[in-house]
Amino acid sequence: MQVILIQDVNNLGGANELVTVKNGYGRNFLIPKKFAIEASPSNLKQLEEKTKQQAKKEAKLLAEINSVIAKLQDGALKLGAKTGTSGKIFGSVTSVQIARAIREQKGYEIDRRRIQIIDDVKELGTFKAKIDFGNGHETEVEFEVVAE
Repeated sequence: MQVILIQDVNNLGGANELVTVKNGYGRNFLIPKKFAIEASPSNLKQLEEKTKQQAKKEAKLLAEINSVIAKLQDGALKLGAKTGTSGKIFGSVTSVQIARAIREQKGYEIDRRRIQIIDDVKELGTFKAKIDFGNGHETEVEFEVVAE
């Protein structure tokens, strides 16, 4: 029996997936518990339409991510920090400061948890941070720490 899964089922498949199961498992467990629906021609057509719409959404999201990545790599961010006489900064630069600088200078809101600073930033200079957009899309952003 073929069924279309409505939600993820362990050891069987993910949502919107067409799977073949034994008749009893499909009729007595999956369908009554609303984990799946029967794979009728009309349901298959709906699944195909959902898949097309999902592909369009993903393509649009990918284009948006690529434009954000291009904008972020456009130029270095400038971060101000208080420094001592030797050029070392008080404290260190955090992902919150980088997220704030991206919002103010580039116009994009990026969650601070997606930003990973590669090196410890304890002095003035140019450094890099990695931003993970998910689904394998990540970029390196260059930022410059200058004295306030």
